[in-house]
Amino acid sequence: MANDSYRLPSPRKGMLCVVSGPSGSGKTTLCHRLTAQDSHAQYATSATTRIPREGETDGKDYHFFSRDDFLRKVQAGEFLEYAEVHGNFYGTLKSEVFQRLDEGIDVLMDLDVQGVAALRAHEDPAVRLALVDIFIVLDSDKTLMRRLANRGTETDDQVRIRLETAREEMKSWPHYSYTIVSEDRDRDFANFYSIIIAERQRTARMMGGDES
Repeated sequence: MANDSYRLPSPRKGMLCVVSGPSGSGKTTLCHRLTAQDSHAQYATSATTRIPREGETDGKDYHFFSRDDFLRKVQAGEFLEYAEVHGNFYGTLKSEVFQRLDEGIDVLMDLDVQGVAALRAHEDPAVRLALVDIFIVLDSDKTLMRRLANRGTETDDQVRIRLETAREEMKSWPHYSYTIVSEDRDRDFANFYSIIIAERQRTARMMGGDES
């Protein structure tokens, strides 16, 4: 009798799902909402040199480092990516990512456009294969201003700087694999989750990195 065996899918590696968008777009909220209801996804806590805001907890909201400590970790090769934004450094520690991906856990991150560009050009092909990049677009300056004002965490000058930065960032959406035009929180989340579910079924993720 002929052997008609076929190759079954390999256990899936985790995705590195990065979400970008201007301040107030809700990108961090989307990531936390998904990880709260899906055990196969975890949020990667970023590192930063900025001062903690009221109510923020080290290790939960961010890993807070002094500028010298951050740069020492850069020199030691401990960051997957990092960038300087608004006068402070932000980055993603490798310890927050690689083990989870190997275990089939999807790692969610919110990154600015510099950080995502660094991941697209990363020297490790496993990082590029794992990457899923999504941009959250706001429909107008008016919407952006309203959301920034509702945050209540910045001064007027900081809001102005973030608005200027957001206008520049929003020019980058054509470079992303997916773009969500923000409407309301529930609809944004439904669109976001549908991307994650579809990407989990991508054949290349079930081939152990072998796309041949």
